[in-house]
Amino acid sequence: MVYRSAAVCAAILASATPAAAETPILGPDAAHCAPGGGPAILVDITGLKNRLGTVRVRTFGGATSTWFDKTKWQTKVEIPTPRVEPIRVCMPVAAPGNYAIDVRHDANANNQTDRADGGGASGNPRVTIWDFIFGRKPSPKQTVVRVGQGVTEISVTMMYLSGTSLKPLSETGRERLSPRQIASSAR
Repeated sequence: MVYRSAAVCAAILASATPAAAETPILGPDAAHCAPGGGPAILVDITGLKNRLGTVRVRTFGGATSTWFDKTKWQTKVEIPTPRVEPIRVCMPVAAPGNYAIDVRHDANANNQTDRADGGGASGNPRVTIWDFIFGRKPSPKQTVVRVGQGVTEISVTMMYLSGTSLKPLSETGRERLSPRQIASSAR
């Protein structure tokens, strides 16, 4: 397992020089997602409700029965939440094959998983609070990312708790916080 700290990622983020028309690729292994790189998964993350806290991305491989197990991830990257979307994070993989991705947004910056946080996974599966309570995981058929020799790009839309379901903000009736709201909530 490889863990990349927020400090390392922040240093890389600070030194990144994005092309004018493109959002930078983040993560300590961003070079793996450059043209000609790979094998890697480039994760485009959208739908965050604010710009607080951190975003964590994990890669799972091997037996599908271990996907989304808290202790079975292969690569983990945690970065301070960037101010622009999409957030693009490069997740290198050891070899071509089948993988899954999960994403967590610590939306209230308290370093704990709680009701304010958002989540998402490759394939954007629909999940409910009952899935978490009963330990049900999303179907590998829906969450599989097939990676070849190059870079495989996927999109993950963040979901937040609304009633007993996790939904994208666009379906909850709640909107993202404006920069002014974020600044005032941080005081």
